[in-house]
Parts: sequence; structure tokens; C-alpha cells
Amino acid sequence: MKYEKAVSINIDTRFFGKQIAWMNSITESIIHEEGDFLLIDKPFDWTSFDVVAKIRNTFKGVGLKRKVGHSGTLDPKATGLLILATGRKTKEISSLEVLDKVYDGAFKLGVMTESHDIETSEYGHCSVEHLTEMQIRALAAEFEGTHLQQPPMHSAAWHNGKRLYAHARKGEVIKERKVKEIVIHCFEVTRVELPMVYFVLHVSKGSYIRVIAHEFGAALGVGGYLASLRRISVGSYQLSSSKSVTETIEAILLQASTTSSV
Repeated sequence: MKYEKAVSINIDTRFFGKQIAWMNSITESIIHEEGDFLLIDKPFDWTSFDVVAKIRNTFKGVGLKRKVGHSGTLDPKATGLLILATGRKTKEISSLEVLDKVYDGAFKLGVMTESHDIETSEYGHCSVEHLTEMQIRALAAEFEGTHLQQPPMHSAAWHNGKRLYAHARKGEVIKERKVKEIVIHCFEVTRVELPMVYFVLHVSKGSYIRVIAHEFGAALGVGGYLASLRRISVGSYQLSSSKSVTETIEAILLQASTTSSV
């Protein structure tokens, strides 16, 4: 992976020297037309396209015309691993889109939202005092397996040439949204602190965790929505190997200046 820190650093090297070493290592192939996969820790409230545009504009700002794309949308209210492809590596994006994903996060029970996450206001509050941890864990185990899932109205899925969220913002509900088969490989409840349920989910491509949250709350008879979400892996690619948007931009700028001065 290009994000590994360089190991050939003199023991007396200052902090900036170390930073330059790993920046050079992660951007060596990014600068070239061959490109690379960039592992980004997407910030909260950024769209996936916001990240793509920021990196693309960074290349443009240093006089480099590079294609930039991402391998799978991460909702604005979610954080975590977003894989970008640059240069000729964009031709390999389809190989990443089919990979399983792993997320951690929290459901909030006893209340719902129209978007099934924190993007819209809560409604339908009810008590969850009667729920037990054993009941919640048992239901999570039942959710494992193959399901047919309909994308939520507040999503980037397409319908007749328009994103579903565009219809949702106009108050329109498209009932005939295309159903997809998904697989929940593992649904682990890590902690229960009602009304919050913390989890780790390993799912197949195209799975909407917001929909799972909504259906989980409905199955318990109290409603629920996705309160927080973080993508921690895509196939073998790990969030622990990612860099922030700022770190990635700084690395590209440094490599561009180093290359131009040679």
C-alpha cells in the first residue's frame, strides 16, 4: 500500500522530515498518469463527490489533469473509508464496487425519521423500557442472511433519470423503487445502552445500513433509525490505512512541487 510510512528515515530526522518521507511514498504513483487507489477517511457532512472534487481540484491547481473517481458512495452523515481512484486506476473502480463492506455505528430505538438517519427530524417517540438486551441480540442474529432491500427515498439511487433524494426533497414518494438482494454476513451487537444499540455489520455491496436500522426498530415494535455510522473496511482495504483529506492534499502538493523542481 502506498500509504505506509517510509522506513528509511534517519533517527535524527525532524518531524517534518518524517512527514515528507511518507508523503513522498504515498504520492509517488498518484502524480503519474498510472494513478493509484487513495484511502480517505471521509469527514462528517461531506458527500463522496465533495471529496472527489477536492482531490481533483488539487491536481488541477498544480497543473495536472487527472481523472478521479470513488468506488462507492458514503452518505454525508457517515464517516470512514472512502476509496478514490486516480489516473488510469479509475478503470479498475468496478473491481472495488463488488467488495463487501464492514461498518460500525449505532441505532437509536423508540423513534423514527423520514430519512432513517439523522438527516431529518425525529417523530413517533415511544418507550423502549420493555426491551431486553437478550431480545435485541437474538433479533440481530435473525437478521443475518439474504434479504431483499428497497433503497430509501433519501438516497442517491436512480429512478427515471433522477436521484431518489431529489424526489424526496419535493415530498414525493416513489413506491416502485427497485428491490435488490443483499446479504448480512454478520450482525454483531457490541453494546446496548437503551435507547442506543451499538453494532458492527458486515454486509454485501449495495446494502443500506439506514434501511437495516429502520427494519430492526420495526421488528422490535418501537421504530428506530441510524444514529451514527462509520465504514471501517472495503474488502481487504482498512480504515486504519487511510489518511484525512487534508493529509492527502498536502502529500499531492508536496510531490508536485518536488517533481517540478527536479
